[in-house]
Amino acid sequence: MPEAVTKVFQYHQSTKHRFNGYARGPGFLDWVNQPDPFRRYPGSKLIHLRKIPPSQEPLYDDAFGSARITASPPNIQNISQLFFDSLSLSAWKSIQKSSWALRVNPSSGNLHPTECYLICSALEGICDEPMVAHYAPKEHGLEVRTNFSAELWSEVTAGLPSGTFFLALTSIHWREAWKYGERAFRYCQHDVGHALGAIRFAAAGLGWRARLLDDLSSDEIAALTGTFGQDGAEAEEADCLIALTPSDEDLDLSKFKTEAVSKFRLLHWYGQPNQLSHSHVDWNLKGIAEATNKPETAAQYELFDDPSRPGFSPSSSRKVSLRQIIRQRRSAVSMDGVTSIPRKAFYLMLSRALHRSGQPPFDVLPWKPHIHLAIFVHRVDGLAPGLYFLVRDLAKLSSLQEAVTQADEWVKPDNCPEELGLFRLFETDTRNASKQISCTQDIASDGCFSLGMIAEYEDPIERYGPWFYRRLFWESGLIGQILYLEAEAAGIRSTGIGCYFDDAMHDVLGLKDRKYQDLYHFTVGGPLDDKRLTTLPAYQD
Repeated sequence: MPEAVTKVFQYHQSTKHRFNGYARGPGFLDWVNQPDPFRRYPGSKLIHLRKIPPSQEPLYDDAFGSARITASPPNIQNISQLFFDSLSLSAWKSIQKSSWALRVNPSSGNLHPTECYLICSALEGICDEPMVAHYAPKEHGLEVRTNFSAELWSEVTAGLPSGTFFLALTSIHWREAWKYGERAFRYCQHDVGHALGAIRFAAAGLGWRARLLDDLSSDEIAALTGTFGQDGAEAEEADCLIALTPSDEDLDLSKFKTEAVSKFRLLHWYGQPNQLSHSHVDWNLKGIAEATNKPETAAQYELFDDPSRPGFSPSSSRKVSLRQIIRQRRSAVSMDGVTSIPRKAFYLMLSRALHRSGQPPFDVLPWKPHIHLAIFVHRVDGLAPGLYFLVRDLAKLSSLQEAVTQADEWVKPDNCPEELGLFRLFETDTRNASKQISCTQDIASDGCFSLGMIAEYEDPIERYGPWFYRRLFWESGLIGQILYLEAEAAGIRSTGIGCYFDDAMHDVLGLKDRKYQDLYHFTVGGPLDDKRLTTLPAYQD
């Protein structure tokens, strides 16, 4: 087994929470060295973007139909809209003398390790020449890191549809490690997945297509973002590059000219990253980051086996604004323990979590589904409480049935849509089990349902490479993002749960080896708001 694959398996095993002990982390919160939540590049020019209040159109349900929303041109209005709907501030919360920002994209512990860069040609109202710019969410602006020639832009994008531009994501692992220690690398990858989902929905609202450009290496993404010279605890680790286009042309990303990327290292870069903390604790995340960096190889993914799976959708688009849902999304801090949802709404949520060819948000990913859902149903009207399993790729049904040895039965529940691979394993009260597995948190048992995201783990990492470890978490975060928005559309709320007892979940399902692993937990239900908190506008102007 390659050394890097061994390192991945060792890291994942050593960072599991267990009943007899948690993964290594700080014993207390060092508030003096709490990281600045906002990366800035002093010395770079700041381009202010427009702050655009949510409108009634487009409707939330229309974002799932690629042809329902007319494509907008990429200009200052629509680039402003893209960032405002994906990565900007959504509100400020305050209590007594403390205040903190919330963002459109969720983050573990609201720590926000994910940074974003725009790589584009000349855009009306923004720039007269190609540039790379860092997005500053507090200011809702773009910090110009470098400018480059139109010739280099043409060299990079030759063969791609007109109007194509790119967003790149990086992670500052220290922001999460400050609070969560060794397990922070996992949470950073969840956050990348949430950001991917947030960007994809924002792009869908503009009628734009988006696709992960996954043939590039981590070093090439670092070159494109100008983060290749950073080092130390606060360095940004390159994650991924997303191509966006308003064109209806086929987005054939094999035409991206990777050989031109090295020239970005020779550009003049403006500004230096601000310091986030005065001192740091080394949680040895550099080892797992290096082991999971993507090399300079093409990502040869298998195609999804069932691209024509029909969708289970509302009979007509609900009169719910996409942008209102996006900007009102919040992570519930507790659930009321009494709210229930209709069975039809539950089925719709799960259906939206399926991968379908050409349909947002999962069309941003170039690989077939590797994540399945083990669901603790507590309060769904017309559905017996129990443990259920959603198979997101029905071609894997038999192998999952063989691996999940603890199931009493694999029975489709009443009135379940045929295309939804949902099965009941046990009919029982699962509230206590879900609470215990999610680090004894009431929020897992007080919702309508909670779930664990079960990944096909060993095989894809060994087949594709250790870098695919990150992508399993990205897919999990993307599923989490759709659950967030679906809960808001249904009038309830949800939240991600990063603290869970990994192997205890495996024991509940009867998983015996590392063929499958639990990567993320989620809960959906009726929220209880903290009345002590005051909510303030995201931007005063």
